Amino acid sequence: MTILSFTLILLIGAFLAGMLGSLTGLGGGVVIIPLLTLVFHTDIRYAIGTALIAAIATSSGSASAYVKEGITNIRLGMFLEIATTTGAVIGALIAVFMPTSIVAIIFGLVLIFSAVMSFKPKKEFVTDKDTSELARKLRLNGSYPTPTGPVPYTVHRVAGGYFMMMFAGVMSGLLGIGSGALKVLAMDNIMRIPFKVSTTTSNFMIGVTAAASAVVYLQRGYISPGLCLPVVIGVLAGAFGGSKLLVRANVKKLRLVFSVVISLLAIQMIYNGFTGKL
Repeated sequence: MTILSFTLILLIGAFLAGMLGSLTGLGGGVVIIPLLTLVFHTDIRYAIGTALIAAIATSSGSASAYVKEGITNIRLGMFLEIATTTGAVIGALIAVFMPTSIVAIIFGLVLIFSAVMSFKPKKEFVTDKDTSELARKLRLNGSYPTPTGPVPYTVHRVAGGYFMMMFAGVMSGLLGIGSGALKVLAMDNIMRIPFKVSTTTSNFMIGVTAAASAVVYLQRGYISPGLCLPVVIGVLAGAFGGSKLLVRANVKKLRLVFSVVISLLAIQMIYNGFTGKL
């Protein structure tokens, strides 16, 4: 295969990954890493480094719109970034020394978990009952705009959410994904934040978390411009196209198909990890 044909196939694959990730909310990294490792037989550490750079680009592009609309809780995001970036650096340091077969097995298990979590009904927690003294002292409570006016909400169980965020950061640095399913657990189920605020704040945080772990991969030489350039262009174009299709697509059916495909890829990665093929 020539360099030109490799780049074109990678560009098309990244475009589809970005579009599907945007339509289903699972992110492009869950497709990019299996594509690079299973199809192109790229070392999984280079695949993770490439996915991290793509995550920085997509997060930077999409998060700005939500920040402008006032939905993102920037103060909460910056506070939780301390946990996720610390975890991301720890995860990246573990990944560069851990055998690639083990990384592949963990990646496969997290993919299956993410696919299952995408079907879990999302509860909308909106409460203005102030129960956390730490949230009050750190001024993490906030409000988000709706057609009928701002809706106030309070943040609960700050310590529990903080440690779950640190675990999400470790998984992000270790596997090169946004760890969206774990962040949903932290902000929705533990901290009781409204779903719209938690998803936009998570999106705001993904780029910073990815940047922290990408530094470690860059320092170790696991970020290749030849892989990153077509992937970033393809994922950005695909995410933009996906956002345009979102209003017309049957997202429920699409998410079902996508989750099945992701689960099959996960099983193949776990199998290859156990047999030492990755």
